[in-house]
Amino acid sequence: MSGGAKTYDLLAIGRSSIDLYANDIGVPFPEIKSFAAYVGGCPTNVSVGARRLGLRSALLTAVGEDPVGEFVLHFLGAEGVETRFIPRKAGRRTSAVLLGIEPPDKFPLVFYRDNCADTQIAIDDVLRAPVTDSRAVLITGTGLSREPGRSATVFAAEQARAAGAKIFLDIDYRPALWPDPRAFGVAVRAVLPLVHVAIGTEEEVSAALAGPGGAPAAPADPAAALRCGLEALVLKRGAEGATVFLPGGEAVPARPFPVEVCNVLGAGDAFAAGFIYGCLSGWDWLKCARMGNACGAIVVTRHGCANFMPYLDEALQFISDRGGF
Repeated sequence: MSGGAKTYDLLAIGRSSIDLYANDIGVPFPEIKSFAAYVGGCPTNVSVGARRLGLRSALLTAVGEDPVGEFVLHFLGAEGVETRFIPRKAGRRTSAVLLGIEPPDKFPLVFYRDNCADTQIAIDDVLRAPVTDSRAVLITGTGLSREPGRSATVFAAEQARAAGAKIFLDIDYRPALWPDPRAFGVAVRAVLPLVHVAIGTEEEVSAALAGPGGAPAAPADPAAALRCGLEALVLKRGAEGATVFLPGGEAVPARPFPVEVCNVLGAGDAFAAGFIYGCLSGWDWLKCARMGNACGAIVVTRHGCANFMPYLDEALQFISDRGGF
């Protein structure tokens, strides 16, 4: 990594929320009786996951001047994630998400993001954040969904890349947050030339690479993304593990860690935290992806996202108990 020593290992940028998870496992959403309050949002989850793995983690999101914002900031501070760059947006609300849990394959969620604070991250907020003082920066597809957050996200990627940071993109496709799925593909393809490593599911990669008129690209063929200059495209396959695609045509499959699923929400963010930890530790692609798989597997056995991210010793023991990397 160029640019000398950095204060932070990872700066994550984008969405944050209070996550209300159903306490009633397996119950249809209309019959839920109570919820547990956690913290969520893709980059927020990743920042916590990275911190628990031992990385020096900072977060650039935005919260409202409301008690929910206090809830989010209190949790992050207790976790050791740097929060002093997070602005409070007057007149805006901290985001909320309600989530049902009906394993193995139904996990309904409802976003409350009208008048949302984190969409109002602006270029001035980026300039106050440690973008050039971080070894790596994580941006997300959701961060591109609205202005001024879209321009701020791209500006941060430009500044970080110029400073020699590694840019990770979690594709993070949430159809409900986009007025047109074609707009999502346009936004992601525009930012890909600034990115070193992109991470997504087959559905997310397909949406990002949708062709003219919105026709989906074949998710099994990542060549279009790699032609944008990526060092790697990481395809998350859930119970089938993950595959790292490289520009030379090589595909590096990483086998999964089979577990009994409680809740898949947040597993992809745990994967990203583990994968980024491996990259910043100088590991090879296979070991990075296996670390990501392990972190994701641990989280799917648990109730929520950020609050349940594994610690480093826990993740390494989990891997060791199952045959190692």
